[in-house]
Amino acid sequence: MAGPRDKAGACAPPTLGEGCLARFDPETLRDEDGTEFPGAAALWQALNPPEAASMPAAHAQAGASTLPLPTGREQ
Repeated sequence: MAGPRDKAGACAPPTLGEGCLARFDPETLRDEDGTEFPGAAALWQALNPPEAASMPAAHAQAGASTLPLPTGREQ
């Protein structure tokens, strides 16, 4: 009898490394794996504009609060 997970039509490509260092093996990736993304650079630039890198961290996120930080003393 086949295992219940044998019905799946998709499977992950082979990986190299373990844990946090795990990554897909580039030697085994094929076009069918969907590894080509020609718009990746344009998407990266759209999501990470260069001027955002030069802004202070407090204002880099959209909707960042401009309220002062708490001092730890209650009034």
